[in-house]
Amino acid sequence: MNESSTAQDHPQYRRVLLKLSGEAFSKPGQFGIDGQELELIAAQIAEGARQGAQLAVVVGGGNIIRGARLAGEGHMEQATADYMGMLGTVLNGLALKEALERMGQPARVLSALNLSAVAETFIRGRAIRHLEKGRVVIFVAGTGNPFFTTDSAAALRASEIGADVLLKATKVNGIYDQDPAKNPKARRYDKLTFAEAISRQLRVMDVTAFSMCQDRDIPIVVFDMKKPGHIAAVIRGQDIGTKVTR
Repeated sequence: MNESSTAQDHPQYRRVLLKLSGEAFSKPGQFGIDGQELELIAAQIAEGARQGAQLAVVVGGGNIIRGARLAGEGHMEQATADYMGMLGTVLNGLALKEALERMGQPARVLSALNLSAVAETFIRGRAIRHLEKGRVVIFVAGTGNPFFTTDSAAALRASEIGADVLLKATKVNGIYDQDPAKNPKARRYDKLTFAEAISRQLRVMDVTAFSMCQDRDIPIVVFDMKKPGHIAAVIRGQDIGTKVTR
């Protein structure tokens, strides 16, 4: 057996939580769900699941609605805006499930809100059972509570299912000290500790998410979601993006 086959048969991470932003579902600068982008990300997730790892996904909803912006501009209360954002994640989760199953990869949607007509209600044991059966589990509706981001939801679900790693898929290839889209001289970090990420106010994830992963000793890998094969490569343990550990 060659080295490549061995890596695929024995992924570095047994159970993986992938955090996808709403940007994964739309073309740059656009809103809604783009069919080509949906199939691109679904194909990467299906490829990752075939590595032998148990794969769960937390989806954002910024491509559907920016609740924080509406609340910040004074159009509505923060709690209402956050619940609207949760519903946006449900749309993305349902779309991702359909795309995965069309590719032959079984998937289930579990919601933090009671939406029994379209998704299973989140129960920790049920989620783990789906993972053990080889199904991709898609967590939607965040934590089910306002005032928490989907990054915090990702850290919470990673802790609940006993994930070995949290993969944060972004539009850049790691964590930078500044926005690389605005400053071409921005410095990319290969590795960071949780303490460094928090003290330097690196906003790739919120402090709550960083702190929860630190407490549970769950490493975070931040990488470019638009590069084909990256999800599977990170699961195999390849050195891609930025890794945050204790």
